[in-house]
This record gives sequence, structure tokens and C-alpha cells, in this order.
Amino acid sequence: MRFLRLLTASLVLCVPAVTLGALDARAQGGGGGRGGAPAAKPLTLTVEGFADGTDIPAKYTQAGDQTSPKMSWINTPEGTVSFVLNVHDIDNSHNHTTDDQAHWVVWNIPGTATGLPEGVPKGEKLENGAYQISANGASYRGPGAPANGPKHHYVFDLYALDTKLDVQPGTDGFATRTEVMKAMQGHIIGKAAYVGLFHRPE
Repeated sequence: MRFLRLLTASLVLCVPAVTLGALDARAQGGGGGRGGAPAAKPLTLTVEGFADGTDIPAKYTQAGDQTSPKMSWINTPEGTVSFVLNVHDIDNSHNHTTDDQAHWVVWNIPGTATGLPEGVPKGEKLENGAYQISANGASYRGPGAPANGPKHHYVFDLYALDTKLDVQPGTDGFATRTEVMKAMQGHIIGKAAYVGLFHRPE
């Protein structure tokens, strides 16, 4: 059983003042298809290097090289134009607000894509035309929960959209993430998620 089933209901998004309760019914994956046809298989995300709900290897964290992990997905919904990836620490608030930590937001990933390679380089724009940002700037930010506390939950949320987003990277990763999430409203046709655990070694 995937660990994330326990989390997704309450963690659809822990981002500032943005409610993705407007997730289209299409993204919920329930019920059969039209005319009695079988329902499409749900979008499924895999992050390589660790199993869903287990510890994230040090190389992908602030205890290592902060290398972004390789990930892949299957069962892209029909009509997908682009993907958004939101990697966030649901156990860490930003400046005591309702924002959680922005570890990586990648948007306008082409709808034909089936994954991201390990070690995505820094820079606002990726080779595939997507944009990226985090609390660190235009790059992946590895998990960095302190050793003197419980392991934090790092959620990799992948959204399939029926559009491309008209959002440019800003200078603030949190503000840009908010703009991305607002622009997604009403355009989500699929969602997948994966969870990793981490705190720094003693």
C-alpha cells in the first residue's frame, strides 16, 4: 500500500492561501469511464533511489550533494498539455506562515514528457522548456531537516494540466510558487504523489 494514500487527503497542497479544492473531478480518478468503459489508470509517479514512504538517500539532500533525483511517471491523462512538479516539506513552515518549504517547483514540463533526469542543472529554464524555482533560487533544494527532531515528510506532487501556464520565474520562490498554483486552478486533469523522509544524520 502506498504510504501517500494516508497523506494526500489532508495534504493536497500546503501552500499559501491557495486552495486546490478546485481540483477537477477529472483528476480524482473515481468511477468508470463514459458509456461503461473502464476508467483510465491513474497517473503514477516514481522517484528513483528510494521507495515511497521511506528515507531519502543523502546524495539528494543537504547532507550530500543536493542532486535532484531521477523521476518518472506513467498513465499520462488524455489531453495533458503540461505538468507541474511541486516538492515541499510539509513539516516546515516558512517564516511562521501557512507556507511550507518550497524545495522545488517545476512547471510547463511538456505533456509528452515521462520524467525528469537525475541532476537537473541550475538555471531558470530547463532544456525541455520548463521553468524551475525553489527557496534557493533557480535550482532544486535538497531536504535539510535538522538532526535534533523527527524526520520530515517531503512530498513530490505531480500535476497533469490541460494547459501551459503563463507564469515567469520571479525573484522569490514562495511568491512564484503561489502564482503557479493559482494559475493551475481549473486545469488539473491528473495528480500523483510520492513521499520521502529525511532528517540530518546525528
